[in-house]
Amino acid sequence: MYNLLKGKKGIIFGALDENSIAWKTAERVHEEGGEFVLTNAPVALRMGQINALAEKTGSQVIPADATSLEDLENLVEKSMEILGGKIDFVLHSIGMSINVRKGNHYTSQNYDWTQKGTDISAMSFHKVMQTLYKKDAMNQWGSIVALTYMAAQRVFPDYNDMADNKAYLESIARSFGYFFGKEKTVRVNTISQSPTPTTAGSGVKGFDGFLAYADKMAPLGNASALDCANYTVAMFSDLTRMVTLQNLFHDGGFSNTGVSDDVMEAFVKGLE
Repeated sequence: MYNLLKGKKGIIFGALDENSIAWKTAERVHEEGGEFVLTNAPVALRMGQINALAEKTGSQVIPADATSLEDLENLVEKSMEILGGKIDFVLHSIGMSINVRKGNHYTSQNYDWTQKGTDISAMSFHKVMQTLYKKDAMNQWGSIVALTYMAAQRVFPDYNDMADNKAYLESIARSFGYFFGKEKTVRVNTISQSPTPTTAGSGVKGFDGFLAYADKMAPLGNASALDCANYTVAMFSDLTRMVTLQNLFHDGGFSNTGVSDDVMEAFVKGLE
């Protein structure tokens, strides 16, 4: 442990269970000396084990629907009360597609569900930052990070409308990040993580096969949830003060690999 976040305070969205990246991040932030408030939607709180995480890290839990401005205003105000001042870091680890859950193909969407998924997965990031911005809740040189995936840039057919949501999320990070940097000296970035066996990720059709494929494609293999937590800690720390408006690929090199020897070998064998 390096005490990278000693004296820093923040909010972590999206911890559900010990498989989630937000959960691992909370543990690592705690180990590096940071303090935080945990938050998730009320329905997610009922489904998960967040109270155990709160006890382990000495944190408080504030229920909040990230699509509700009223809930977010309450969350930010109470967080500053609990933490004793402005905030240094925020993790947005939120994503959901009803079309994926219900098995609707991308070419046959229920648009009410699509809109709901966009609101939860992407628009919520704008709402979070707008609330922080208007309340002047972030300290100078603070860091805001959202988790994304490379389907925002490339086609992964079964990722469905979540790909559109992630593309929108990344655009919001750049656009709002400009104003947060220019006017508040706060940095905003997204981390594009390897496919990770979380509760949410495992809901994508064919996930196990794709997980194995990505692992064989990436020179370093897939980055784990703990690896992502470590990277997020680095992005929260003062060591990355001049990094902003970036979509940072954290995928073992997958994003820059056209084809690997392992994948090519498997393909050739399949043709024999």
